[in-house]
Amino acid sequence: MNTLECHALGVGLPGGPRLATVDAALQPGRFTAILGPNGAGKSTLLAMLSGQRAPQAGEVRLGDRPLPRYTPAQLALVRAVMPQENAVAFDFTVQEVVEWGRFAHRMAPSPHEGAIALRALEATGVAHLAQRNINTLSGGERARAHLARALAQIWEPRPDGAARWLLLDEPTAALDLAHQHQAMRLLRRWAQEQGVGVVAVLHDLNLALRYAHDVLLLDSGQYRYGPVAHTLTADAIAQVWQVACTPVPAPDGVLQYLFSSD
Repeated sequence: MNTLECHALGVGLPGGPRLATVDAALQPGRFTAILGPNGAGKSTLLAMLSGQRAPQAGEVRLGDRPLPRYTPAQLALVRAVMPQENAVAFDFTVQEVVEWGRFAHRMAPSPHEGAIALRALEATGVAHLAQRNINTLSGGERARAHLARALAQIWEPRPDGAARWLLLDEPTAALDLAHQHQAMRLLRRWAQEQGVGVVAVLHDLNLALRYAHDVLLLDSGQYRYGPVAHTLTADAIAQVWQVACTPVPAPDGVLQYLFSSD
């Protein structure tokens, strides 16, 4: 099992303050939500987990070796990243953007290569936009197109059995309510049914409660990591965000929180 592990990982920008020191082993087949107030280091941590930013201290390990011992091409075969900003400088079609996700596989294409981009577009509900210029789409439509690109990159299980990872920075930020839940259901399905390790920075605590398996909660130089129901408690929310909340079971039994305006 290829875990994604933080070993005494110093979270923070070069020359900046240490935001947290994290020891955690994220598991494939589970959806981990990274939560915390603004400035806690959520996006910085995600960039370190993806290998896009060097840690202040410690290391990130994927399986049996540190991330720097993988080449970018090797990492691209097993992990896909969806950053907050997804600007495209030129007028590519949505389908072309999604097909970028397959670039890492060009030396050993899948027997199903021609269908993967369309299937990824269908999974995120934007197949009808395939031939549109991506720069003409709404923010939510673009976000779903870039999610399709990330899915296309890790669409099929690896021949060597290596775990696949999907790392997303605020994937629901531009989405309306219905598409937020559609995207989160899709991500949880990918974790549960395909064994993909999903790690997402989120702000909506109730989305995390409903769809994540685990939570990595950053706050004031500290962190908590564990199953969502045991980690994202009313007491933890009051301590981290200074907001009172009341647990309210949803009709399907999933715990949600009602937040007080006081």
